[in-house]
Amino acid sequence: MERLDKILVSQGVGSRREVAKLIRGKCVTVNGETATKPELKLDPETAQIKVNGRQINYREHLYIMMNKPAGVVSATEDRLDDTVLQLLPEELRRAGLFPAGRLDKDTEGLLIITDDGKWAHRLISPKSHVYKRYFATLDGELTDEGAQRLEAGIKLRDGTEFLPARVYKAADDKVFIEICEGKFHQVKRMFSALGLTVTYLRRVKIGGLELDESLALSECRELTEEEKSAVFVVK
Repeated sequence: MERLDKILVSQGVGSRREVAKLIRGKCVTVNGETATKPELKLDPETAQIKVNGRQINYREHLYIMMNKPAGVVSATEDRLDDTVLQLLPEELRRAGLFPAGRLDKDTEGLLIITDDGKWAHRLISPKSHVYKRYFATLDGELTDEGAQRLEAGIKLRDGTEFLPARVYKAADDKVFIEICEGKFHQVKRMFSALGLTVTYLRRVKIGGLELDESLALSECRELTEEEKSAVFVVK
């Protein structure tokens, strides 16, 4: 059992003060009856709650798929650039959301946003062996020898080591690469070690979850239960 005002705040209806004002203004109903007390205790999983006639579908956590565009940063806030959270539609905004793993500012594609810290930690931990697939365009040809080096694991001059990647050539200068780490600018640095520059990068898959190609850049939607499980499919 939880307080009505706490439930509404957790679902992004408003701040504690705004929610209290809505309740006292008789804008909230619980199981068809007008609620008047913010401290009203109820089971959020079973109670039917409406605010100004709009049904509140309670979810303890949100799991959102976004087709991230270039030009925004994967952060909760930034002093200089727009963040991915600013792209969320009003109905998916609430406190505590953050990107589960990051994409560089100029990288596009699949990004998951959630407020479930344990789930996100499992996702980004190399111990989970969740591979992320990227499509990259290069400024030159990836040779077979270069692909073999990536698949064996690259070590940079500064001592940074990257685990073995999976490489699938699509054309001389286009490649799909899968990694199970998320080090800073990792894909770009791996190709740079081969003397190649990444001119375009897009993440298309996380684990068994593929980017919904019907989502235009900047668009997002909630993950289904099946998609949440697919993220942790290890192949």
